[in-house]
Amino acid sequence: MRDLPRQLSVDELAALFEGRTRFVEKLAELEDPLGRAREVAATLTDDEKREVLDAHPAIGARRLSARSAAEQGDDEAPPELDELNRAYEEKFGFRFVVFVNRRPKREIVPILRERLERTREEELTTALDELVSIAEDRWRRS
Repeated sequence: MRDLPRQLSVDELAALFEGRTRFVEKLAELEDPLGRAREVAATLTDDEKREVLDAHPAIGARRLSARSAAEQGDDEAPPELDELNRAYEEKFGFRFVVFVNRRPKREIVPILRERLERTREEELTTALDELVSIAEDRWRRS
């Protein structure tokens, strides 16, 4: 397990966050980018928040980065997962992001159902927090 880095390039951060976004570019300018990621996320505009969340692949998606595929595992996605992902995106206007942490996809379904009951503001905060947790875990495991 590696400690969080003091400095990371745009490309390194883009790999951790699934793409080069305005959020990633802001983090690359900072010392301790992963340590400050939640602070920076709180200052993003709504468009910037959606951009970074939508860069992340959906749970159960067929096309994934190698990193996401390893994290999501190769277990079969429950049939309702696609429908719940669509309902989430329709309700909130951005992709559902959760730190899977190597759990089977069937364990994500109740989390997604529960999060569908929340407000958009609660979900933006939670989704961004989960996104940062994923990036931190990726860094430590790489």
